Amino acid sequence: MAMLVLGLGYAGSAIAAAAGAAGLAVAGTRRAPRAGEPAPPGVAVIRFDEAGPAIAAATHLVVTAAPEDGAGDPVLAAHAAALAAATRLRWVGYLSTTGVYGDRQGGWVAETTPPAPAQERSLRRLAAERAWWAALAGRGVALDIFRTAGIYGPGRSALDELRAGRARRVDKPDHLFSRIHRDDIAAAVLAAATGAGWRTDAPRVLHLADDEPATGAAVTEEAARLLGLPPPPLLPFAEAWAGMSPMARSFWAENRRVDSRATQAALGLRWRHPDYRAGLRAIREGETRKQG
Repeated sequence: MAMLVLGLGYAGSAIAAAAGAAGLAVAGTRRAPRAGEPAPPGVAVIRFDEAGPAIAAATHLVVTAAPEDGAGDPVLAAHAAALAAATRLRWVGYLSTTGVYGDRQGGWVAETTPPAPAQERSLRRLAAERAWWAALAGRGVALDIFRTAGIYGPGRSALDELRAGRARRVDKPDHLFSRIHRDDIAAAVLAAATGAGWRTDAPRVLHLADDEPATGAAVTEEAARLLGLPPPPLLPFAEAWAGMSPMARSFWAENRRVDSRATQAALGLRWRHPDYRAGLRAIREGETRKQG
């Protein structure tokens, strides 16, 4: 088994590290590896534009690279010939977004819910999902589409926002967000890549979202409690909206809850961090161990 992770970013690096720790032969790509930038343990790093031979030799691909405005999926755009030559390829995992469901006014979405994207970036993601299926159709290659909620983890959580003085506690109690810890992403992708249940007749949709959608204010309050700090004052939503960037407004414009029970059952796992409290607690405990 030869796994190639196309995009060693925050989630991709965790996936590669988990696969390497499980004994898999793993390589990953970066646009331009920088001197001194550490690679995940046991993972060979390849420049993205030089990844053609690794793609052609891979049995398993994990694609984390986001589609580019006007250019489509960057892997398909740059390496279509290598993908066509990948005769050993058996499985592809594509990391997409739950944004493809659009606004559900707080309602639940399941793996079988039809997409209805409204944001431009979500439209691009859905187009990329379909482009990957078109590229693999008829080849006997399984495609797992991981629709991922908001990603957090060590170095990228409400704990860091509080310490940096950037945390805000927006007062909108009816607006819930789904989240997923980075390490649960890695565990789920590894379970899907090495487990049963593959389909070659159609993509399998899997949800990477924990068990408790929650408000941003609740998450900030829990992070403050763990740090022994007072939470920021509640900020009226109208005031917060006036100062938001277009990107932030696009997140707040949609409200949905993501159900991942079918995904966990299909992969035979339970989230290590089933809610934001468990996830933040694990991050804080890891920080304390490092400091000690």
